[in-house]
Amino acid sequence: MRIRFFALAALTLLLGACTQDEVGFLPEGAEGTSIVFTATGLNPASSAIAGTRAPVDGNWTGVQSVAVLMDGTVKTYNVTPSTADPTSATLTSTDPYYWTNHNDITVTAWWPYTEGETTPPAVKVKANQSTQKDFEGSDLIVADGQTVTYGSPTLRFTHRTARVTIVLTDYTEGLASVQLTGLSTEGDNPAEITPYDKGSNTYIALVAPQSVAAGTTFITCTFTNGKTFVYKMKNATVWQAGGEYTYTVSLAAAKDLGYTIESNGSYTVTSADGLMNIAKLVNGGKTDINITLTADIDLTGKNWTPIGTSFSNKYTGTFDGGGHTIKGLTVTTNDQFVGLFGSIGYAGTVKNVMMEDVQITSNHGSGFAGGVAGFSDGTIENCSVSGSVSGTVYVGGVVGAQWNGSTTGCSSSATVKGTVYVGGVVGQTNGGATLTACYATGNVTLEIDPKKNIAGGSLVGFNGGSSLLACYATGNVTSTGSSTGKVHISGFLGDNYTTVTACYWKNNHEQGIGYKKEGTVTEVTKVDGTGVTWQKAVDAMNTALQNAGSEWRYELNGALPTLRKQ
Repeated sequence: MRIRFFALAALTLLLGACTQDEVGFLPEGAEGTSIVFTATGLNPASSAIAGTRAPVDGNWTGVQSVAVLMDGTVKTYNVTPSTADPTSATLTSTDPYYWTNHNDITVTAWWPYTEGETTPPAVKVKANQSTQKDFEGSDLIVADGQTVTYGSPTLRFTHRTARVTIVLTDYTEGLASVQLTGLSTEGDNPAEITPYDKGSNTYIALVAPQSVAAGTTFITCTFTNGKTFVYKMKNATVWQAGGEYTYTVSLAAAKDLGYTIESNGSYTVTSADGLMNIAKLVNGGKTDINITLTADIDLTGKNWTPIGTSFSNKYTGTFDGGGHTIKGLTVTTNDQFVGLFGSIGYAGTVKNVMMEDVQITSNHGSGFAGGVAGFSDGTIENCSVSGSVSGTVYVGGVVGAQWNGSTTGCSSSATVKGTVYVGGVVGQTNGGATLTACYATGNVTLEIDPKKNIAGGSLVGFNGGSSLLACYATGNVTSTGSSTGKVHISGFLGDNYTTVTACYWKNNHEQGIGYKKEGTVTEVTKVDGTGVTWQKAVDAMNTALQNAGSEWRYELNGALPTLRKQ
């Protein structure tokens, strides 16, 4: 029950055995007077103000007992609501306290009471308040350190919880659930609460007092057709103890954002619109949010804007595709960073997503283009790409340029086209970047920039990272035009400046590496089908992965090896 009581205590007295000459003591002949309280609350009808509880909350019906603390001792007092006015009640005990004189006494009382408590507990509401019992049982009322006089032993109880009321309007679809979300977990309170359905499209919940920031998603409505609507706090609000806060929500004016915000602050995406809205959030400054897909996403016909559009707003959260597919991502732009993600920062991770039938075109003069990301300093793992990726300087089937971080367990069957650094998986690796257990089967085309140094290969164009381990490629590599700069185009990679271990290729080129820095160790072997078979390649790559402590392994169940994570 919720009570809006404020308790008035009232009394009744037996008499003590003292003389009238004993100033301050009870009348002559009394043996001691038991203390009986009358508990009530503020009169809602006469004192109701905005932000206080509704009159119905003053009802003591349903409260059976309260704890009463005096002089370090807690006793249980039974509650008898007034039949004439249930907003007041008489508190009596079979083991009462007694008046010993006329002096004022200090009393603390509370409900609910758990055996063994010596002081009122902290507010801790229930996560599931869907039943009236659990809703009412989440309340905490306290009369704290109150002075009680002999002639008028009055207690005043007040609520330690706040009450949130949600009124839904303008909807016809079946409602599956309503939840309060994004709540403070201080004091071990729940981050989400299922409210009590009071009827007439009204839902009520008791919450711990707290501040709610503007923009917090605090109401989530889920319908039987799978749609989810979320509502954000328009202005910063403080939910105070004893206050009631009513929110009338018109579903006709609501928009399904296609994502929800979990209790830990992460974002769960359920639709194409949701993913596009997430991109807006990141590009608007929320670069560190964690994102999870819970469904396949079809972006066909959508005008995609990459997540993280520049070096200044690199994505630094964790994106987990959950093994789902994003289909039909299409973008043609003059922007510099293009892909599902434009730019991924050091702390960023993108994993477990399959990009199907992407159509990516970047016309920027110094562009970065990739199926998963245009540029990355972070981690890319267990991603695949099909379709086509076209750009200028840095172009790869998975990522245009990986300058630090890692690309691991990824594959691409996309056709790739660029002008300077072009590769089936990565256009360029540099810095501390590692490339491990990746493969490409799509064709690579270089439309050579006439004034630049050129590096192209079926796996990597320019390999200047820290290591390249257990990768293979089979796409043909072709080129058009010429350059006044150096041109290195080969079957596996164009330019190499680091160690290459247990890597293989098979395509229209006889040479695996166009240029390698003197002194670098390069294990790049062409699969000819006789002396070197794909089974031998798989065995060698798996040995290298095992020696490196990687969880990734190749298996040969068809014409070409595929990857799995142990």
